Amino acid sequence: MVQRPELRIKGKGEIPVTSIHTFLSGQWSVILVRVAILLCVFAVYAGTAYASSASGSDDSIREDKNTQDKVVYLSFDDGPGNHTREVLDILRKEQVLATFFVLGEQAERYPELIRSLVEDGHALGNHTFNHQYKQLYSDFKVFWNQIKQTEDVLERITGFRPNLVRAPGGTYGHFDQSYFDLLQLGGYTVMDWNVDSGDSKRKGVPAKEILKNSTKVPAGTRSVIVLMHDGGAHAETVKALPGIIKYYRDHGYRFDIIKSSDQPVQFRVHPDAKYKSRKAPGKAWIAEHVEGNAALWLTSKKLKIEVGLAAATLQPGEFRMDGQRIMVPLRTFMKKFGGSTRWDPETRTATAVWKERTIHADSVSGTLSSTGVIETGAVQSQGGTIWVPLRELLEQMGLKVNSLTSNKAEWTVKAGASRSISAMNLIFKYKMI
Repeated sequence: MVQRPELRIKGKGEIPVTSIHTFLSGQWSVILVRVAILLCVFAVYAGTAYASSASGSDDSIREDKNTQDKVVYLSFDDGPGNHTREVLDILRKEQVLATFFVLGEQAERYPELIRSLVEDGHALGNHTFNHQYKQLYSDFKVFWNQIKQTEDVLERITGFRPNLVRAPGGTYGHFDQSYFDLLQLGGYTVMDWNVDSGDSKRKGVPAKEILKNSTKVPAGTRSVIVLMHDGGAHAETVKALPGIIKYYRDHGYRFDIIKSSDQPVQFRVHPDAKYKSRKAPGKAWIAEHVEGNAALWLTSKKLKIEVGLAAATLQPGEFRMDGQRIMVPLRTFMKKFGGSTRWDPETRTATAVWKERTIHADSVSGTLSSTGVIETGAVQSQGGTIWVPLRELLEQMGLKVNSLTSNKAEWTVKAGASRSISAMNLIFKYKMI
């Protein structure tokens, strides 16, 4: 029997709240002036918060979450397989996003399902190539090579390399600290779970039991990662899924996808010396294979796009470089900025709507167009993802790129609608100071 693993999750610091009791003291004239200033500041803050929320910026979400927020991440392992299409149909009907940790050999067998889940907006994670414990946990080099093999398969299908990893069977009893350290050095985020549906504990686990296990939330847990499976013989998981979604929806949880930038949920290293004889990779191998790997995600930098008061952040792996151009996935970008995207399979054209702008990305001709403006050869289609150059997309949105800067953590692109708006923002900034 496998022991129940302990989790290690870093706590987040509390945000201090400053009292405004003394702010309203003084003479009545001073009070009126201060109240007016306070209302202006509140209005500005509310507008900024709304803009950040609509943009889908990961930074704003992580900073502005209050302690009452409850989120559930539905995750599926070992696919794609016989039941992945049914799972996708349910998620689409319920308008819920999930995270799929896929096997390379299954992705090669069902590339169309990989494209479908990406096109529906679900997150993609790496679950090694063949799921064989004896191979994967005999030597880190084998584990690494399978991660890279699956990564190559997914890149051919979708056009991008996910750096989100889940170990087959979980890390508990399989990983020593070197596995965690080397994968982190290579730019990967390892993610376990904190609620197990139990759908793989034995053959034919009934849907009723899966539903019961999937809703056993540890006391005090407000961020839930549910482990399920869509590969293999898991028809009962499909039957249980609508009930699982209903439970979390009825209990006030919001649904989200797991991102490589999220705080890792990882099991503690098993205290037993099961893999004591396992040989660690040498320094030369690590230098050759691991140390430079994070550069695949632009040295793990984020890409932050600022448009006036709104900001959106693309994580490493969510954008790529094509020569001197920054390419972004149209659907992901629009979602982060509060826009919408729909796909027409007959014309193979993606249509994005942002404010009053309607933008067409034709994957056949390669044209990116809006009213009276056409960019030829800008659109690229890889797997189920439509990629467009960032500068051209912003121009189609009626925006102008003002600057591109970089530091160790991120690239920052600043864009604005017009000089007058920029001038107003500048005046507003100095007035507030």
